[in-house]
Amino acid sequence: MLITGIKSKPVYAPLRADVGGRYHLMLGLGSGGLALLRVLAELKESAPEALENTRLLFAEAAISRGAVNAPAAVAPGAAEPPIAGIAGAAGMIEQFEQLGLGSVNRFDDAASLLDAFRTILNESLMGTRLYVAGPESFIGLAMKIALEFDLNKDEIRTEEMGTLARRVYCVHCRATTEEVRTNIVRCAKCERWLLVRDHYSRRLAAYMGVMVDAEAPCELPPSKEIYL
Repeated sequence: MLITGIKSKPVYAPLRADVGGRYHLMLGLGSGGLALLRVLAELKESAPEALENTRLLFAEAAISRGAVNAPAAVAPGAAEPPIAGIAGAAGMIEQFEQLGLGSVNRFDDAASLLDAFRTILNESLMGTRLYVAGPESFIGLAMKIALEFDLNKDEIRTEEMGTLARRVYCVHCRATTEEVRTNIVRCAKCERWLLVRDHYSRRLAAYMGVMVDAEAPCELPPSKEIYL
């Protein structure tokens, strides 16, 4: 059964500007740009000089899907997930550019944004504050990179916005399945039917998926679309 209240499940607070930071690095995906605009408005009001030391990376598209990280398969009888898309994201770039930031970089998808983020982190200076806003899967992947560079938790701020679709790690074949919206999903690699648990791994940036019909093959519990 789905276990709730697990302590590993991330909790996100609304983004707030950290005026104590010398440099500000912001990552946004889709509607996450709205949270970044709010933070930038705070900086403009309380520390306008900080805008020149702000670098923003933004993608309007959803998280790209690879060969192993393929579209999630839903259990028989469940509704097909809608095509991922971010409404209202278009036009945010223009708003960012009007604020006079140090740099504004637009990307076609989250994968290319995160590649650039890794490169930038390798060049970042002491006193940098990181802000990440968007779907949880995007935040998790960004945090995974940040942890590789030993960023302190006090230097990172995150806000979940957009789809609640999950990134699920199969504990049996170690593959990940993206954009999972149902409590039961078929692994993109080994094709086992997995129960999506609330147990979250920051190292893997994914929720754990365990074989749901191990004791009774082909007997699946009802599938529910709960991560919208």
